Amino acid sequence: MSDIRLRVEHIEKSFPGVHALKDVSFSVERGHVHALCGENGAGKSTLMKIVNGLYQPDAGTIYIDGRPVQIKTPLDAQAHGIAMIAQELNYVPHMSVAENFFIGRLPTKGPRVDWHMVKTEARRILTEEGLSIDPDQKLRTLTVSEIQMLEILRAVHTGADIIIMDEPTSAIAEREVEALFAKIGVLKDRGVSIVYISHKMDEVFQVADEITVLRDGAVVSTDPASAITFDDVVSRMVGRKLDQQFPKWSLPMGEVVFKATGLGLARTFDGISLEVRAGEIVGLVGLVGAGRTEVVRSIFGLDPLDCGRIEVNGQPVHLGTPERAIKAGIAMLSEDRRLYGIVPKLSVKKNATLAALSRVVFGGMSHSRVENQLVEDYFTRMNVRTPSLETWIQALSGGNQQKVLFAKWLLTEPTVLLLDEPTRGIDVGAKYEIYKLMTELAGQGKGIIMISSELPEVMGMCDRVYVMSQGRLAGELARQDFSQETILKYAMSELG
Repeated sequence: MSDIRLRVEHIEKSFPGVHALKDVSFSVERGHVHALCGENGAGKSTLMKIVNGLYQPDAGTIYIDGRPVQIKTPLDAQAHGIAMIAQELNYVPHMSVAENFFIGRLPTKGPRVDWHMVKTEARRILTEEGLSIDPDQKLRTLTVSEIQMLEILRAVHTGADIIIMDEPTSAIAEREVEALFAKIGVLKDRGVSIVYISHKMDEVFQVADEITVLRDGAVVSTDPASAITFDDVVSRMVGRKLDQQFPKWSLPMGEVVFKATGLGLARTFDGISLEVRAGEIVGLVGLVGAGRTEVVRSIFGLDPLDCGRIEVNGQPVHLGTPERAIKAGIAMLSEDRRLYGIVPKLSVKKNATLAALSRVVFGGMSHSRVENQLVEDYFTRMNVRTPSLETWIQALSGGNQQKVLFAKWLLTEPTVLLLDEPTRGIDVGAKYEIYKLMTELAGQGKGIIMISSELPEVMGMCDRVYVMSQGRLAGELARQDFSQETILKYAMSELG
């Protein structure tokens, strides 16, 4: 019996204006982790959506255990033992945790759903995995990290023996990453085959047995992970060598452009005071649940503050709504671009100008020529890859969607940028472009507050760091004092 569990041969796929996959072939052995690496838009997610039945290939064949199969729907994939954890989380906000575990396979007792079994099994799974989440809790009340962990557990507990993990650690904490890798080890021992997609190269080399690199929809190489290096993979992905990982240079600091004093929100965070100077990139870090995202959401007016004072360019401002924040010169890039960022069925052009309509609608008219020129200028500057300005944004890769959202907020001409996980789910080439853009913006006198769960990114890009723990500030560090150990010490501190 062959050790090849999954094989795809000569897969082709095109969308309007995009040749997404070009004669792609690769295989996954039983009990192995096969990593797919490539820039955003290289075709990784498209290929896996074909394997999972979400897309149909234009040409090519899928084999399971050496037999050709047709996978026309995700239910077909499930019948063949395939489960997929998608990069963009797909969930029903008003569904309970227990319902989420059994979606598409609810157990029945006679003509009715056996809800007792659903809740009992969900509670057992959560207890086994050490998650203190109520099975009756609605998904909308959970964090992105918690939802992503539930998606991983749902895939694992369907009994699938081919599991596709597309950016499974993009929104989970280090402790949860370790638990996931331990789970992957157990699954491998059971003979489960895993396709692992990640832009985090340290993870890839930690878990992968083989690595396939895609570029522009075609396979560049497939090698045992032990036979290639980080630099090999990156250069094959981007088709060039990156001079440095973090293009950050020292800039003269200007006056304080943003100051927050004594910010508080009941049962969420308290006593938050911080400031940012012109030309400064300031990190706001902490473990999942520390309150980082909640702080910037409140600053931007998405959640009402109970107390505190905010100043922009030395002047007190009364926020409370995103509209007021934008008028005050504050912009916010959300951690969840699918839920809070893009409007999927609007064009990339309309997504880009959505927050700055006054620049393209004036005199009672919408000025298409002005709008096109503005968007083209920003897209050129940010290297946004799109078939046209009229393409729906949902057709773009995650990295290009993120760059469109950057353009959207830059069109508002902000003084302060709040960036919540700005490189989440973005490949190393696109990350490099985002880092360069952040440094250029700082050079123009913008103040930037960045939330990131990747400590190397924080230490590579920030001038100062505020560390949060349990909804409060636990420490402040200057660049010369950065170390992962020190940041984690503050992040894990118990505050009275």
